[in-house]
Amino acid sequence: MGHPPLEFSDCYEDSPDFRERLKCYELELERTSKFLKDVIKDGNSVINAIKGYSVAVQKFSQTLGVFQFDFIGDSLTDDEMNIAESFQEFAGLLQEVEDDRMMLVQNACDLLIKPLEKFRKEQIGVTKERRKKFEKESEKYYSQLDKHLNLSAKKKETQLQEADELLDKERRNFYESSVEYVYQIQQVQDRKKFDVVEPVLAFLHSILTLNNLTVEMTQDFMPYKQELQLSLQNTRNHFESTREEMEELMKRMKHPTQIGKMHSQPVIEGYLYSQEKWALGVSWVKYYCKYHKDSKLFVMVPAEPKPATKQGPTELKLKSCFRRKTESIDKRFCFDIETCERNTPVTLQAVSEANRKLWMEAMYGKEPIYHSPIHKQAEMELNEVGFKFVRKCINFVETKGLTQEGVYRTVGSNIQVQKLLNVFFDQKCPGDVDFHSSEWDIKTITSAMKFYLRCVPILLNHPAESDNLDDRLGAIHCLTYKLPGKNREMLSLLIQHLVNVCGNSGDNLMTPSNMGVIFGPTLMRAKEETVAAMLDIKFQNIVVEILIEDYTKIFCSAPDESSAAPPMPPPRITPRKRQPITIAKRPLRICLAVNCGQLQNTESNYLPLV
Repeated sequence: MGHPPLEFSDCYEDSPDFRERLKCYELELERTSKFLKDVIKDGNSVINAIKGYSVAVQKFSQTLGVFQFDFIGDSLTDDEMNIAESFQEFAGLLQEVEDDRMMLVQNACDLLIKPLEKFRKEQIGVTKERRKKFEKESEKYYSQLDKHLNLSAKKKETQLQEADELLDKERRNFYESSVEYVYQIQQVQDRKKFDVVEPVLAFLHSILTLNNLTVEMTQDFMPYKQELQLSLQNTRNHFESTREEMEELMKRMKHPTQIGKMHSQPVIEGYLYSQEKWALGVSWVKYYCKYHKDSKLFVMVPAEPKPATKQGPTELKLKSCFRRKTESIDKRFCFDIETCERNTPVTLQAVSEANRKLWMEAMYGKEPIYHSPIHKQAEMELNEVGFKFVRKCINFVETKGLTQEGVYRTVGSNIQVQKLLNVFFDQKCPGDVDFHSSEWDIKTITSAMKFYLRCVPILLNHPAESDNLDDRLGAIHCLTYKLPGKNREMLSLLIQHLVNVCGNSGDNLMTPSNMGVIFGPTLMRAKEETVAAMLDIKFQNIVVEILIEDYTKIFCSAPDESSAAPPMPPPRITPRKRQPITIAKRPLRICLAVNCGQLQNTESNYLPLV
């Protein structure tokens, strides 16, 4: 079971649960750093200690055998499962080799030690620096917040404004460092799949291939090596396809308006201070609070529980909420709530005026509610003009660009792409564009077609999992024919074209796997942009690859009702006994859904292709 993804939105809430998940990532980072130290140390022993070579190899194989990758998410692709088991495969191989017949390759240091040291320095080192910055900004922000909340409301307005500006500055610095740290620590988790495995793979390959006494063992290793190299390349492609998306999401999450969007969810949560009366006076206690709008349940969790006591969460049923008058209390940003469990109102203090308004809006308190207007962009439609546009784009590519290297991978100018779309979809004369004009090049046309496909609803919504390739194909076959007619027609038109493009992969270098990387995110997109949704891009890529490789079976005949593969539990990584090295297909989670919900019987229930 992998670690749950860290959402950028959690950085703004900074809940105890978020801190616990972040701590899991930090422990995993320390474990990886220690593991790399062991590998580097053991590799140097192999290189420098010829007399003790046998002992060094055994120790090295043991180090590899006990390590296991942790992945983000709860489901793995074939390639990730292959990578996860790779170190166990390496360890088993080394144990079978006669130690006294091994010899060290001269360039082992360049193959193994330097890349791992570079990874520790450039990746893990940078992550630790981001962690120091995050902890520093966190301490500064909460220290400033405590000072800010203790300011008297009777101070001069200029002093209060200066204090508000100082707190806003510290809050922005804290949010920015938190988002950057979450981004960096998740990037290291993904990069180590290939940055750590590749040097080890190269080192082992050198040992085996340069030893004339292990030729037979090397030949047995070659099929698995080739499969692992393909898996590494696929995971690298998946990493590149999600990295830019995550960077864009991170930039958007840094925008101040994102805070207000998060509080439109069914649950509002954050830190509040509660006024509590004791025998010795009144004190303000910090809580992490959650309010469920549907059930009107208000939950208070102590943010700083005393070590000697076990204080659990307090659950209260909300009756009403109203703003606390300024002259009635010395503190700022206060409001009262009446609950079913308590006879007297509970006085709470928010962290800012804007934060108080958000809490009161959620609780329907006696405070004005302000709604920001939502501007919705006009969407393109899946109509005859759209079909005409896609057919003209396909015809142009198949006429002039089938053999062009990197077709669909290279991106055209945004200005030219928008100009082409505006001219073609002009309501006055739609479709009146000459694609063979010198004004349009193939990069502009392919980019415009991808942009259009991201804007129209096409694909279905259903999960299916299976260990068997035929079951996967049957599931996709069945689900494809549950699409509305126009949707299936457009999908068939596009996939048939991609089959033709991949048929010329010897010239254009665009294989079905490469096309999956490009069109996976284009054809399937989640309802909400989150880190978890972006990590599922790797499954989308595989589905597109299957559609291309099995186009004839999927689109040329309707499936039987009994051909759909039954849902299977998600694949897990479990220990297994050493087996002969063979190329074998592992389970794949087929997901044609953006949220893995159940498909209804009506044709209207389909989700965007984008």
